[in-house]
Amino acid sequence: MRISDLITQEILRMLNESNENTAEIQRNEFASGIGCAPSQINYVLSSRFTPEHGYIIESRRGGGGYIRISRVVMSNSSALMHIINSIGDTIDTMSARALIENCRHSEIIDNKMAKLMYAALSNNVMRTVPVILQDTLRAAVLKEMLLVQI
Repeated sequence: MRISDLITQEILRMLNESNENTAEIQRNEFASGIGCAPSQINYVLSSRFTPEHGYIIESRRGGGGYIRISRVVMSNSSALMHIINSIGDTIDTMSARALIENCRHSEIIDNKMAKLMYAALSNNVMRTVPVILQDTLRAAVLKEMLLVQI
């Protein structure tokens, strides 16, 4: 298992055990406990615990500093509207797949819808569209597919 996966797994464990959907860590101590560099903690937080993934990160620097990770709990409709608004005018294949996987993992969409979205947004489907337009079309189709879930 990769170190970033271990860090993610530990933070998710802490969040799941919390009654408030919040985990507080001191970066250096947390990194030492996992056996990694503190910069690896930053990488995981900035790539896997973003607002688009449903998390808010707060930090306080200094001697008693901490990083607080909070899981945002909202209705599926609110979450979908937030996701749709965050997509923008274009989205590449990997970002679309990550977004769909996060929606599936958060139970905003079911496995059947996730498979349908993967298929509809695949490079195989987009190959008949000029490359310069593929990410724009992918974003428009993804937004529409998410809108019908509301």
